[in-house]
Amino acid sequence: MLQVKDLHVMYGGIRALDGISLNVHEGQIVALLGANGAGKSSTLRAITGIVKARQGSIRFKGEELIGLKPHQIVRRGIAMVPEGRRVFTNLTVAENLLLGAYIRKSEAEIQADLETIFELFPRLAERRSQSAGTLSGGEQQMLALGRARMSNPALLLIDEPSLGLAPVLAEEVFRELKRLNEESGQTILLIEQNARAALSIADYAYILETGNIVLEGPARELAQMDEVRQSYLGVH
Repeated sequence: MLQVKDLHVMYGGIRALDGISLNVHEGQIVALLGANGAGKSSTLRAITGIVKARQGSIRFKGEELIGLKPHQIVRRGIAMVPEGRRVFTNLTVAENLLLGAYIRKSEAEIQADLETIFELFPRLAERRSQSAGTLSGGEQQMLALGRARMSNPALLLIDEPSLGLAPVLAEEVFRELKRLNEESGQTILLIEQNARAALSIADYAYILETGNIVLEGPARELAQMDEVRQSYLGVH
């Protein structure tokens, strides 16, 4: 579904990505792991057209994305859940979700998908008329996921979903991501610092260090590698 090849991204004279390549196949959860500054968010920004690639290729369903504007990329079936959730706190849960459907035309389909989101996330259904600012951090993350889903994306990009959440809430969010993938077949590219949690739900994973992919493989296999266990999972 998504093929990134030899991708280079620069910020001024600083090299953020140094020729990375990765693939996301339909129906997979793929994790992109690494420390702060490794290049994870730069990868998502390049895929979504927020930053320009210096070199390389980003193909989605066979079409080259480099050179397209962000709104054009959204219309091709890619949605992003940004770091920090960024819900509209003064709007209700339902209003936030409907904003995610801004590119769509059919009111009937939008309403049907809204009810699907409420089925996926029952807690949001209970709070549909509450302002988003009254939700817990975990509930806001679910709302951000639901809002992105309302554009009916083929590929969901998720940036640091556990950021700022208590461990118990982060675990709940990862469970919901896995359920979303299993029940609806949603393809996900997950950016995350919490390697243990990400590897527990991912099918395949890449590890970034200073703009380079240093390891890749099936998530279960990476989780058992001594190098990964020592450097990313805190196991000695």
